[in-house]
Amino acid sequence: MAKKEETISLIDTFSEFKELKNIDRTTMVSVLEEAFRSVIAKTFGTDENYDVIVNPDKGDFEIWRNREVVADEDLENPHMQISLTEAQKIDSSYEIGEEVTDEFNFAKMGRRAILNLRQALASKILELEKDSLYNKYIDKVGTVLSAEVYQIWKKEMLLLDDEGNELLLPKTEQIPADFYRKGETVRAVVARVDNKNNNPKIILSRTSPMFLERLFEMEVPEINDGLITIKRIARIPGERAKIAVESYDDRIDPVGACVGVKGSRIHGIVRELRNENIDVINYTPNVSLFIQRALSPAKVSSIRLNEEEKKAEVFLRPEEVSLAIGKGGMNIKLAMMLTEYTIDVYRELEDGVDDDIYLDEFKDEIDSWVIDAIKSIGIDTAKAALNAPREMLIEKTDLEEETVDEVLRILKSEFEE
Repeated sequence: MAKKEETISLIDTFSEFKELKNIDRTTMVSVLEEAFRSVIAKTFGTDENYDVIVNPDKGDFEIWRNREVVADEDLENPHMQISLTEAQKIDSSYEIGEEVTDEFNFAKMGRRAILNLRQALASKILELEKDSLYNKYIDKVGTVLSAEVYQIWKKEMLLLDDEGNELLLPKTEQIPADFYRKGETVRAVVARVDNKNNNPKIILSRTSPMFLERLFEMEVPEINDGLITIKRIARIPGERAKIAVESYDDRIDPVGACVGVKGSRIHGIVRELRNENIDVINYTPNVSLFIQRALSPAKVSSIRLNEEEKKAEVFLRPEEVSLAIGKGGMNIKLAMMLTEYTIDVYRELEDGVDDDIYLDEFKDEIDSWVIDAIKSIGIDTAKAALNAPREMLIEKTDLEEETVDEVLRILKSEFEE
C-alpha cells in the first residue's frame, strides 16, 4: 500500500509541474532530469549509469539503469554491476562483459527520497517561475495591458493577467476618480518591475504620463506610424493634461489628427482617464513661442526669458491673467511642467495708469539682442531707458555709442508722437 501511495505521489508531482505557467518544455525536462539525477547521485554515489527520460506532457517519467554483467563471485557494486545469474534471468543470452539495461523503480528508494525530490523541484520551479515572470514583464514596461481586479486593499489593488500572474496597482498610481469592484477589468501601463530578493512585483500605473502617451498611440494611427511625435506630456491625473505634438509632414496637422473630427479620437482617451481635460498643442523648439502655446487659452502680450536659469516672465492683459493661471493654478502648473521653465505672470501696463511701454514692444525696430542687453542691466521699459544716463547705458550694456543713440532716438520718437 505504501509503495502505491508513493507512486501516486510522484504522479501528482508531475501533474503539478505540467500545469506550471511561463516555463517552456525544454527547461521543464532539464529541471526534472537534474532533480532525479541529484537524488540518485546522492543515494548511490553516481548517476552516470542511469538514463532519465521525462515526459512532462503525459506527467510521467522513466529511469533506466545500465549495469555490466560480471561473474557471480566478482559482484562488488550492485548499482553498477549485475551477476551473470541475475542477468540470465532477464535474458538467457547475456554473457560476461555485456551491458544490461533495466527499468529502475524510483519509488523503491523510499518516502524520504520522494519527499526530497518534491522539495527540490518545488524550490527550483518557484525560482524559475519568478525569473520567467520578471523577464516577461521587464520587456513589457511601458506597454498598456488589461487585467482583472482580484482583491482591493486600502493602499493598492491586486489584479490578475490572463495567465493568472499577480499585478499591483497602488493607490498612488490610480486616478482619484477611479472606482473598481472585484471582477472588473482595468487598463493600465506597466510602470516598473521591482525584483527585491528575486521576488518580482509588477507595478501598474494609470497616472503616469506614459499611460496617456500609449493611449494616444492606440487611438491616433499617425502617432503609431511615426508621422506625428509626442514631444512632451504634463498631467495632473483625472483633472487636466497638456500634450505637445509635432509632425514631420507639413501636410499633417498634428493637433487636428490627435483630436479627430469633432473630438472623435480624443473622446475615448478622456473617458478612460475619468474626464481628464486634455489640451493638445503644437510643439516648437522656440522656447518663447512654446511657453505662449503652453499657457493657452490665455493670450500672452510679451515674454522675457532667462534661459540660463530656465525662467520666464510673462506679461498679459489683465483679463488674460486668470486664464493663464487657471483654476487652482492648474494651467500655469501644467505649462511649467510641459516647458520645464519657471513661469511668473505679470499684468501688462494699462493705458491711463501709466503710459510707459515695455522694451519688448519695440522688437520690430530694435534688434532683440540689443533689447536683451539693456534689459540685462535692469531696465525694462522705454521711459526707464530714456531716464537713464547715456554714459551709463553705454558702459553697462557694452553697446556701441551709435547703437545706444539709435535706441534712444526710437524710444523718444514714440513718446513725441
